[in-house]
Amino acid sequence: MAAVHELSAAELGAAYRKRELSPVDVAQGVIAHIARWEPALCATYAYDPEGALAMARESEARWQRGAPLSDIDGVPVTIKENIATRGVPMPAGTAATDLVPLADDAPPAARLREAGCVFLGKTTMPDYGMLSSGLSSFHKLARNPWDLRMNPGGSSAGAGAAAAAGYGPLHIGTDIGGSVRLPAGWCGVFGLKPSLGRIPIKPPYYGRVAGPMTRTVMDSALMMVHLARPDWRDSMALPPQDIAWTDLHLDVRGLKIGLMMDAGWGLAVAPETAAAVQAAARAFEAAGAVVEPMKPFMTRAMADGMDRFWRMRSWLDLSALPPAKQDKVLPYIRQWVASGATLSGPEVFHGFSQMGVMREAAVAAHQPFDFVLSPVSPVPSYPAEWASPINDPLKPFEHIAFTLPYNMSEQPSASVDCGHTAGGLPIGLQITGRRHDDLGVMRMARAWEQMRPAPRPWPQPPR
Repeated sequence: MAAVHELSAAELGAAYRKRELSPVDVAQGVIAHIARWEPALCATYAYDPEGALAMARESEARWQRGAPLSDIDGVPVTIKENIATRGVPMPAGTAATDLVPLADDAPPAARLREAGCVFLGKTTMPDYGMLSSGLSSFHKLARNPWDLRMNPGGSSAGAGAAAAAGYGPLHIGTDIGGSVRLPAGWCGVFGLKPSLGRIPIKPPYYGRVAGPMTRTVMDSALMMVHLARPDWRDSMALPPQDIAWTDLHLDVRGLKIGLMMDAGWGLAVAPETAAAVQAAARAFEAAGAVVEPMKPFMTRAMADGMDRFWRMRSWLDLSALPPAKQDKVLPYIRQWVASGATLSGPEVFHGFSQMGVMREAAVAAHQPFDFVLSPVSPVPSYPAEWASPINDPLKPFEHIAFTLPYNMSEQPSASVDCGHTAGGLPIGLQITGRRHDDLGVMRMARAWEQMRPAPRPWPQPPR
């Protein structure tokens, strides 16, 4: 049997059922593995090995009684720092936050606790989740396990790094413009941005979702069985549905697939990224799908409007802080939001309206297709110390042109590994479906897992 930190959640559940492993064995093995990685990776916050072992002992007793809470009872999990867990403060990635222990689990954490998962702790994020980076004024600098000089992406920075490094099989992040898919793509793991409201979350907000991040599609499916259960606290939640999350079979023959290699704005797609995504499209075509080019549907005006709205929202939040706390926020973010002070009411309203414009454009563009393939990011990862791929606070969104529209259109969209650069950095393939077809997106990702070339071995801790 492989080392326990290399086993999937599906494999762990089967091993627990057969009494070949216990949750305590696994927790101890994963904790030992994290000890080898974490000094270099810096992926965790409120890491709690003793608490994890206590939860593992409780799970072990349930399995011994033949009464596990779920198929993932006893499986280690990490939770992004901005998803509340009871008793743990939420700094939101910034040194400007007062650290106050929270009273309750947010819905995603509550569902995983109810399933009996073993909580290893939280994962890191940048200030207020505003960056696609592991840079933070509160947390240590998170790094990419494929190359410690490089960025894991963000804002689910620690989650992407932890998944690739083998901090247990299950991880969960959040996404409002690409914050699950970008780190998933840059760290070579699977990440799902579900339809808005599919996974209840608190607090809900336009475009904001929680999503699983795992090494395999099936492990995310096992999480979705629980994460998609209802919670009254999310006023934007979808009605509960009986979805066969773990039925991932899909015959791609006859499917009509769009291939979008130009987002309409933002950074140009790097040649290695383009080649990897186009190779994936050819593989679907060889398997019997009909692949056709898809024209871009976004415009620079949409992107700039969204930028103005978010800039004003963030400027209001930041300006409400005392000056001493404002000074603790990353300079990059302070510089980005500063122009919010000069925006007019009509400019902000027009920016807000671009969410609806994006939604209409995305939904219309996707109608001819069952699914759409594209890059997750136009470029591979970048230096760990940078806040974005171009590190320019006046142009903060040039790398999210492929991911942003699907938050606004509420469509399910996933990142799945489709290759590496010559330098060994992962490249993410984005698979997007029609509104509310989350299972279809996961089935497409599973189909790609089965047809792609054998992936590279996972990165190992530095010696």
